[in-house]
Amino acid sequence: MTSRRIKVDYLARVEGEGGLDIRVRDGRVRDVKLNIFEPPRLFEGFLRGRHFSEVPDITARICGICPVAYQMSATHAMEAAFGIPVNGPLRDLRRLLYCGEWIESHVLHAFLLHAPDFLGYQDAIAMAKDHKDIVETGLRLKKYGNEIVTVLGGREIHPINVRVGGFYRVPTRAELGALTEHLAWGLDASVEAVQFAAGLPFPDFEQHYTYVGLRHPDEYPFCEGRVVSSDGLDISIDEFEDWFREHHVSHSTALHATLRDAPYLVGPLARFNLNFDLLSPRARQAAEEVGVVPPENNPFRSIVVRLVETVHAFEEALRIVEAYEPPAASFVEGPVNSATGHGCTEAPRGILYHRYSVDDEGLVTEARIVPPTSQNQARVEEDLRAYLPGRLDLPAERLTWECEQLVRNYDPCISCSTHSLKLRVHR
Repeated sequence: MTSRRIKVDYLARVEGEGGLDIRVRDGRVRDVKLNIFEPPRLFEGFLRGRHFSEVPDITARICGICPVAYQMSATHAMEAAFGIPVNGPLRDLRRLLYCGEWIESHVLHAFLLHAPDFLGYQDAIAMAKDHKDIVETGLRLKKYGNEIVTVLGGREIHPINVRVGGFYRVPTRAELGALTEHLAWGLDASVEAVQFAAGLPFPDFEQHYTYVGLRHPDEYPFCEGRVVSSDGLDISIDEFEDWFREHHVSHSTALHATLRDAPYLVGPLARFNLNFDLLSPRARQAAEEVGVVPPENNPFRSIVVRLVETVHAFEEALRIVEAYEPPAASFVEGPVNSATGHGCTEAPRGILYHRYSVDDEGLVTEARIVPPTSQNQARVEEDLRAYLPGRLDLPAERLTWECEQLVRNYDPCISCSTHSLKLRVHR
């Protein structure tokens, strides 16, 4: 009987602190653990007792790459609790803000954090020596996503202009119009980026996934819709906790989420397979031209899907900017009373669910947040179990690289710039 242990102490180019522990016996993968050992941050606990109006700004601090998603899920939950409708230009501005976040997040991941894996570089700095144009295009695209967030959110990181019912201030037509030239360039450049990504070398690896995401009858989902799955689930957002369960595992400070006690996948690949027919015309055309169409079940090709969604975000942003007429008021008022509200939006990495209960004074009495990375955690482990057989004879350095690359398919939360990975093989 032979045994082998693959231990990755620190995953590189992912946000936060995590590692891998894989145990092999007699050529079979016996155990896979995605270890998340970053200390709990306790946001749900210190939201209790805060006024509902503070929640969007507080939750935005959870993530520096996708603060808009946290703000939008929080505001939608509060608006559901108080019965506040947000329509017309205010709704369009929220979609535009989400476009900005998708662009900057997807581009950061695809160009600077994931592309080096496929091209054989340790990081984007090393890659830039041979592929300067790729890195410069990525930085420019990301900058234009940040510009959208700055105009609507007040600043590009942890925006401060979002409030329950709308915004503290809405932009003028001239302020949005100033984005047009950059958005038009970004649309063309992101189409070319899809073609670049589709030409990368992808491992021959497909899985059967239960895809979960939002589905809206008329548009590719950002902020609204029903929670659906590729296996037939179709529920309202306030039914989320009736179907999805979170539980502790001993090797992680993050909860694992399951649907019907089984892992599932959220994020770009799920949205793409569930909503392909709702992509913007150029995004759908870009995907079809490179042959990436549903069903797409190779997680490594998620880099292509992220860039298809980037095309969609630029095209949607242009549509909103060109049609914009400022609303009469920057927000909608509503009655404050004891109530519970649920919100779910599509963060770049997948659905982000919030639930809040407030009392008659508008103070939060209970909060629950289910982020996409914790929902994908069990699915990452399943991918590793399926991917490793047949590759266990690879040299330790190469096996480390491929394990890390597979985890990065999921773009787990904020990716770090430091590459500090250790792998030990015990035979």
